[in-house]
Amino acid sequence: MSRFKALHLLLPLFALLCVGWADSWDGIRTAAETVTAIQADFIQEKHLPILAKPLVSKGRFYFRTPRSLRWEYLAPLQSILIMHEGRTTRWVADPSGWRAERGPGLEAMQVVLQEISLWLSGRFEDNPSFDARLTAERRIVLTPREAAFEELIQRIELQLGAQPGTIESVEIHEGPQAFTRLIFEGTQLNPDLKAAIFKEAP
Repeated sequence: MSRFKALHLLLPLFALLCVGWADSWDGIRTAAETVTAIQADFIQEKHLPILAKPLVSKGRFYFRTPRSLRWEYLAPLQSILIMHEGRTTRWVADPSGWRAERGPGLEAMQVVLQEISLWLSGRFEDNPSFDARLTAERRIVLTPREAAFEELIQRIELQLGAQPGTIESVEIHEGPQAFTRLIFEGTQLNPDLKAAIFKEAP
């Protein structure tokens, strides 16, 4: 799996991890520094011109600084991605139970962790992969700087929440009338997350 493809798969995760609220980049960085853990539910909608209705998935994620993340799809298909202490593991449910996925794709995903550190600190404008623009109404627009990346993603729009450290939604625009929307609900900031959440397999 290429680095660009891995970034594309994990962009929804990035969007959560770089959560912040403010009317300036300095304010966003300050808000990001106060977040040590996050827990939230999400609804993911995949919109394509050929689909009469979007494909909808539901799930939950847990994050703890500096690099611990558990991202779960609960329905209609179940899968879990865990990043912890420099290691990345992925589990997928099938009729026989849970099975671990291995291969070069996981190595590519691990490379993405280097990108996450910028987002966690709220330094959107320092990310070498994107040009970041802060607009009105707590909205951030990210556009790819590299042509190869732009073939996969045209832009990303993040709608920050009214509460510092929260995000309402993310839209990843992949092409004309093709986009993925993530809506976050029940966000908890700085919950007491046990280490086992990021270590235990399903």
